[in-house]
Amino acid sequence: MRFYETRPSHDLTYSDVFLVPSRSGVTSRFDVDLAPADGTGATIPIVSANMNSVTGPRLAATLARRGGLGVLPQDMHLQDLDAAIRWVKAQPVAFDTAFELTADTTVAEALTQLLPTHDFGVVVRDAAGDYLGCVPAERLGSAGEDATLGDLLHGAVTAIDADDVDSPRSVFDLLVAADVSFAPVMRHGRVVGTTSRASAIRADIYRPAVDAQGRLRVAAAIGINGDVAEKATALAAAGVDVLVLDTAHGHQEGMLRALRTVSELGLGLPLVAGNVVTADAVDHLVGAGASIVKVGVGPGAMCTTRMMTAVGRPQFSAVLETAAAARSMGAHVWADGGVRYPRDVALALAAGASSVMIGSWFAGTLEAPGVLRRDRDGRAYKESWGMASAKAVRERFERLDPFQRARKALFAEGISSSTIYLDPERPSVEDLLDMITTGVRSSATYAGARSIAEFADRALVGIQSAAGYEEGKPLPASW
Repeated sequence: MRFYETRPSHDLTYSDVFLVPSRSGVTSRFDVDLAPADGTGATIPIVSANMNSVTGPRLAATLARRGGLGVLPQDMHLQDLDAAIRWVKAQPVAFDTAFELTADTTVAEALTQLLPTHDFGVVVRDAAGDYLGCVPAERLGSAGEDATLGDLLHGAVTAIDADDVDSPRSVFDLLVAADVSFAPVMRHGRVVGTTSRASAIRADIYRPAVDAQGRLRVAAAIGINGDVAEKATALAAAGVDVLVLDTAHGHQEGMLRALRTVSELGLGLPLVAGNVVTADAVDHLVGAGASIVKVGVGPGAMCTTRMMTAVGRPQFSAVLETAAAARSMGAHVWADGGVRYPRDVALALAAGASSVMIGSWFAGTLEAPGVLRRDRDGRAYKESWGMASAKAVRERFERLDPFQRARKALFAEGISSSTIYLDPERPSVEDLLDMITTGVRSSATYAGARSIAEFADRALVGIQSAAGYEEGKPLPASW
């Protein structure tokens, strides 16, 4: 990328910059290939943050189905990480993972997992696990909270036979012909997934991120302390596709030792390490074995590092400098944090990131871990918290004795509880992916780019005032 007219004299955030349109021969946003060339196998440049409130198995599987990559957090116990990786690998690629509940589950309980929206439904099973039927999520909005899912099973439910469809279009046509928006997918009398009209359209647009065996891809994070070789080897055996070595201060001796240790194992997996914000740090981490460097200290919505310590750096400038350094060494960077709008994702890619990590934005989705709660006005939300917060520290060190656990929690940073509301119009992580990738594809067409690499090369970036940034925001109502 290059700057338009003015060179910066200070570090810049995403809000400080904008993209200038250039002459373009790209006639359609679908002519833009969003696949990052960083060796992860992703087909869109979106990675979910390794935060407990953001990435669980369901979100990781959903994201991979649309081409992104979910990073399971390091705070999960090793056996739970192993199970989560294997669960993702077992999920369907062509169809959605079913939300499954038992017949005696009440509507109130079901609404802690789903909103009454037309693109979702619940597969209902009996106590023995046998399939009983399916309840479209829309019905949950009109049923009494004390009613059970078994009470809502009335009549035959339209189902799709997986062997009867050979394309996303054929799935869509069957749903339209049956006048339904959601249906379970069966094979030989067994539920193998679910689908919807929106899902069928997405399956025609996105390319899933799959491994050599055709299974969904998934990443996992480990810390830099303890037996990192044992953890890395165990996760590789479980089938993980990308390993992320993660700590708040990535430019330290402990990280370099851990990186060398894992690199020398020869696992054949991309190694991601971070977080850092300087070219010097990139040089050291790549030299120790990282193929991707995670960039960002303090820009995250749940992070208080900058206010507590004054440590960090405005994210656009951090990505711009580190991406150039990584590129010179044949490596890549992930921009981690500070993303609040699709424009921010586009700007991170323009600055040279191969992918962009998203945290709190994804925490407010149906697929994120945790239960749906409702405020006094009935608005649905989920809780999110920083990975250095007291809440995260308590969970991370739950096996320590109470004194040691309390001692570590005393020096925690980050927000321990934040309310992340679900957008009723976009409650799924897939809805957010649609919005983000649409914006990024359009950004690339404005730059005349057909790939992420071309976009980073052709992007023309200007510097703006705070008033310039405000001018670009739409008005929710007339003035």
